[in-house]
Parts: sequence; structure tokens; C-alpha cells
Amino acid sequence: MNISTTKIEGLIIIEPRIFPDDRGYFYESYSEKKYREAGIDATFVQDNQSFSQKGALRGLHGQADPFAQGKLVRVLQGRVLDVAVDIRKNSPTFGQYVTVELTGENHKQFWVPPGFLHGFVTLEDDTIFTYKVTNYYDKASEIGVLWNDPTLNIDWQTDLSNVLLSPKDTVLPAFADFKSPF
Repeated sequence: MNISTTKIEGLIIIEPRIFPDDRGYFYESYSEKKYREAGIDATFVQDNQSFSQKGALRGLHGQADPFAQGKLVRVLQGRVLDVAVDIRKNSPTFGQYVTVELTGENHKQFWVPPGFLHGFVTLEDDTIFTYKVTNYYDKASEIGVLWNDPTLNIDWQTDLSNVLLSPKDTVLPAFADFKSPF
């Protein structure tokens, strides 16, 4: 397993070791021991999965304490641009973001700890996105920011003229109006 840090402390990219042969491939998608050794000291309580067509944009979402979530995300099929925005008020990288391309072929995983907003856009049809979370969803603890906020100026690296959004993602606050609970 190859572990890469990012420009923002706490965000980690994991590339598992793949064992290919004539039948296909095998890899460990999660090993508590190996992830703890890599600095991901998390207890996961639930796995989630979504299926999306090209241009579906989900985010930017998070949850406040006491239901804050860490997320270990990956793509089983297709391709996404995954985004994490630092919302830790005392962080030197507050308001900055990291992107990583996750695909069914590269098998990369992205660790997004509590204190970040998370989102992704699908870059291919029939994309299957899955993630482990460290806490259960609680509607009253839900937080978020508009995906196209001009202050964040996220480069989603795709044509956004026909982006597919949920109604709730169109009414989230601007980053300037967002009060971070972290």
C-alpha cells in the first residue's frame, strides 16, 4: 500500500497494492491494522454507495459534532473528481481544497477526516462511488456550502454546463456566510 499526503494536513491518498493475474486482480480494500499504521485511526460504522451518470455533482457536504464524519472514499466503477475543503477554523489551510481523481481502474482511496466538506463530480456514466464513514448520518447535524462558491473557486475539471444537482445542493450557503463548527 502506498500512502501519499496532500498539501492539506489530514487528507491522505491511499493506493492499495494490486495483485493481477490471468483471472483479473485481487487487493485488500481495507485493513484496520494497515490503515492505523498509515495514520488513519478510525472506527467505521457504515458503508455507503451511490450510482451516478456523468455530470452528477454531490456536495459540498459534511456533518457537525457530535455526528461529524470521517470518510474513506473510493470508486468501484467509472471515474470521479473528489474534493475535500478544509473548514477547520484554526487551520492554516482553512478554505483551501484538495482534489483527487478516483477511478475503478486506479483503485485509489481518499481519507477525508472530520473538519472537511466533501463532494465529487462523476466524469463517466454508470459510476459507482462507495465510502466508509465513522459516524451515522444525522439530518440536524448536516452542513454544507455551494459547490460553485466563487470564494472557494473549485476547479471541478469538467464541463459544468449540464451538471446534475439535488435540490438541496442548489440552496446551500456561500462560503462567506458559512459558520464552521470546527
